[in-house]
Amino acid sequence: MDQESIVYGCIKDVTSLYSEAERRHANRKALLMLPTSDEWPYLSQEMFSIPQLEPGPDNYQTEVVHFGASYKAIEYEWKNWVEKFELLLSNMYWVSAVVHLETELSGVHTFTWLCEDDCHIPGMDASKIHCEWSREHALI
Repeated sequence: MDQESIVYGCIKDVTSLYSEAERRHANRKALLMLPTSDEWPYLSQEMFSIPQLEPGPDNYQTEVVHFGASYKAIEYEWKNWVEKFELLLSNMYWVSAVVHLETELSGVHTFTWLCEDDCHIPGMDASKIHCEWSREHALI
């Protein structure tokens, strides 16, 4: 059987900081710019919950875009996947993003992006973004 990797997480945005409509529109546009099919490693529209332009009755203060996908051994191409994910983040409004990578061989990894300002604004300098990762050891 092939090595399966699961990638999932969420991007959070606090809609009360700037124009809510502008933020929703920009984030939706960034997600819709993703291809429906992509060269390896995949980062496509289908793996994301694309927010509606109008907030739903369940939304409070934070818009949460969740995502997930199953891959064949994505950890070998992880640097490329992260580069594509960070390119997506560069085009969005957000306050934090978390990606979980579950692998059969090397356990679970968690990557967290935090903006040092109130929020990330599309096109903002990447030097104001902090990324950290942690690893849970697999039980053998």
